[in-house]
Amino acid sequence: MDNLFDYAEACLHNADIAEKLALTHEAKARFCRGELSLASLRPPADIGRILFPAQPQLLPPRLVPNRKLTQSGGVGAFFHAIAHIEFMAVYLAWDILYRFRGLPDAFYQDWLTVADEEAQHFELICQHLAGLGLAYGDLSAHGGLWDHAKDTAGDVLARLALVPRCMEARGLDVTPGIISKFKQMGDSASAALLGRILADEVGHVERGSYWFKWCCLQQGLDPESHYQQMLKQYYQGGRPKGPFNREMRIIAGFSDTELDWLEDSSQ
Repeated sequence: MDNLFDYAEACLHNADIAEKLALTHEAKARFCRGELSLASLRPPADIGRILFPAQPQLLPPRLVPNRKLTQSGGVGAFFHAIAHIEFMAVYLAWDILYRFRGLPDAFYQDWLTVADEEAQHFELICQHLAGLGLAYGDLSAHGGLWDHAKDTAGDVLARLALVPRCMEARGLDVTPGIISKFKQMGDSASAALLGRILADEVGHVERGSYWFKWCCLQQGLDPESHYQQMLKQYYQGGRPKGPFNREMRIIAGFSDTELDWLEDSSQ
């Protein structure tokens, strides 16, 4: 394969986990060496053709068991859930790269980098899970993350608003507190792993912010008001609930106006 979109198809339309991860790293290395074309030779296939592994079993979020970190098996269940989020993030990064054509080369380079980093996160978490006696797929997981991809398959601005600037940004809000809990439990390995992932996720959200604003300006749209419109239209409930980590979100490209709107409980 000498075309980045062919790699994307191979990763999205094949359920084999090991092959998907290997192809992701290979594509990143080859793209950096200038070996892959960005020519759009055929349109993207329908999002319904994307394949997922048979395991884990995907359930509605309300049916996935919720165990506290301090409960028996709680740490394993937590990291299995994080493994699933990171695995789905590989799909999400490949899909935004694959589905939306005619954008600057830097757009595709950025989301390929995100796919590669998400694959690294998934591999690190799987190693951590192995030390806890678990493998990815041993427990059930929720299927809600991919619903956002399907809902926004026809609009790059909706995808950028809902995935990096909403779902992934939520990790900036909650992960620092979870890291503190692991430190209090004396689990420095878990805390360090989450810290590594959090550092990368700030960059992923920032890229989402950058490209959301860029695409808005290309279409003559105000980014701040259009962000509100996208969440009202696509996010159940109209917008996520806080608390929000203003400091990290500002680093990741959110404006004070956007954060004020998110935090305004009167709306």
